[in-house]
Amino acid sequence: MRILVLLKQVPDMENVKFDREKGRIDRTSAGTEINPFDLNALEAAVRIKEKINSTVIALTMGPPNAEEVLKEAISRGADDGILLSDRKFGGADVKATSKTLAAAIKKVDKIDLIFAGIQTVDGDTGQVGPEIAEYLNIPHVSNVEDIKDFTEDHIDVVSNIFEGIYIKRAKYPALITVTKDVNVPRLPSFKNKMAARKAIITKWGYEDIKDIISEDEIGSKGSATKVKKIEVPPIPSRIGRVFRDSNEKAVTEIIKVCEKMKVLEV
Repeated sequence: MRILVLLKQVPDMENVKFDREKGRIDRTSAGTEINPFDLNALEAAVRIKEKINSTVIALTMGPPNAEEVLKEAISRGADDGILLSDRKFGGADVKATSKTLAAAIKKVDKIDLIFAGIQTVDGDTGQVGPEIAEYLNIPHVSNVEDIKDFTEDHIDVVSNIFEGIYIKRAKYPALITVTKDVNVPRLPSFKNKMAARKAIITKWGYEDIKDIISEDEIGSKGSATKVKKIEVPPIPSRIGRVFRDSNEKAVTEIIKVCEKMKVLEV
């Protein structure tokens, strides 16, 4: 069985800053890490590998330094890593990203099961996983919070969508997007981290997939949307009044405010 896990290198969102003048994330202001939801996806794949004879391949699209993401994935149990990196891929929206990743998956060939995080913390669209499944013309299940069972030809999962809990079965090939509730990702051992540093990462550029996807479908050329500006709303300051001499006046003012906000209406 061959399992592929989609990973993304994202900024450390707890420390990253926003450039208010340019209206975008200042990616130089903080370090990078594997998207947290993708760690859950990787853990799900490795757990299946531990019970069924499988190969786990990690795939990411990003700049050259995203190679470190793949080495970390190998230290956590993946067998191989593929880096999709080319300046031509730059500026891709979710559509172009999905098409490019789908093309790379077609090149990998003979993938039975694909895992991805439900969303990325720097984008939060939740669109890339399902779009890839559509471009590959395979079934997908999103919002998976538990894996009930799996065999050599199907997987049973619990999907939580719109406050409804569904148990779904997907036959391979299929794509699954998982939430943080699906598992607790393991930490790599020091031995595995040291071994992963020596791992050889496969690197593909556009020339390696050009027979699958045209140049007009990738990067900014293939993007249906453009982000012109990101605005970060200022943190509102609290507004209050202090009444020191008259409790009756304070109560009257509070009632007026409540009436204005219509919080006293039944």
